[in-house]
Amino acid sequence: MASKVSCLYVLTVVCWASALWYLSVTRPTSSYTGSKPFSHLTVARKNFTFGNIRTRPINPHSFEFLINEPNKCEKNIPFLVILISTTHKEFDARQAIRETWGDEDNFKGIKIATLFLLGKNADPVLNQMVEQESQIFHDIIVEDFIDSYHNLTLKTLMGMRWVATFCSKAKYVMKTDSDIFVNMDNLIYKLLKPSTKPRRRYFTGYVINGGPIRDVRSKWYMPRDLYPDSNYPPFCSGTGYIFSADVAELIYKTSLHTRLLHLEDVYVGLCLRKLGIHPFQNSGFNHWKMAYSLCRYRRVITVHQISPEEMHRIWNDMSSKKHLRC
Repeated sequence: MASKVSCLYVLTVVCWASALWYLSVTRPTSSYTGSKPFSHLTVARKNFTFGNIRTRPINPHSFEFLINEPNKCEKNIPFLVILISTTHKEFDARQAIRETWGDEDNFKGIKIATLFLLGKNADPVLNQMVEQESQIFHDIIVEDFIDSYHNLTLKTLMGMRWVATFCSKAKYVMKTDSDIFVNMDNLIYKLLKPSTKPRRRYFTGYVINGGPIRDVRSKWYMPRDLYPDSNYPPFCSGTGYIFSADVAELIYKTSLHTRLLHLEDVYVGLCLRKLGIHPFQNSGFNHWKMAYSLCRYRRVITVHQISPEEMHRIWNDMSSKKHLRC
């Protein structure tokens, strides 16, 4: 990784540390007002339209790309696109992923494209720092909705839209979060198997069968007027799921005519039900924190709640001990 890191990157890290200290200590929280903070950025865009839509969308998703990487798939078609939901202050998490399991050069002969998903922040300082980070690494996409927990669904739909528009010939897509460790060997060779014919209309992860929580104190509270049914359709935990690339456009198109829900993974499940696609259960997708053990982590695909420091330790240990048997 050292060969990739320029003086500009070192300056960025220093700027991040200084700005985050300044924001946490001296700056008051404020709501977003004023013009777009990215107005000076030249954004590469493509006109995109999806046919076969005959009714007026109820969710037109009319957000502009503020930061985009439209040419990321032009030279080589990826076998796997990884979409990672993140927030502006999580620079350390993004960098840890770039240096470990998200490194696009980990697998020779297998093209991987890693992208971090963000909305815009209410603070222009953070927006400018993410823009500078993008200019160094070219792995960030941003649309002009406010980045918040309640807009996680918009963030995932942005990723679906990006794949459908700029990388539709990819074989598979993974959506995950910035605190997830991914065992790429298991994902690539045991689950997706590059030597086999790519699947179509395929969706897998940790499948949840449940219903809405009506307790207003819960993080996952769902108002009855927004979702009156007593059960959700089967859905995969948003901590990590895999789907064939053709599903990205199908979900995006379906979302245009499906009432938005703030629970991103539930909403994707609703779109899958409309499409007649049933998500497959895969026990390798672990959506809880799990104490590290070399043998235990060799058996899974994802582990939740991993800090940047842990990510480096786990990756280095697993990489250096591939010759050991469990």
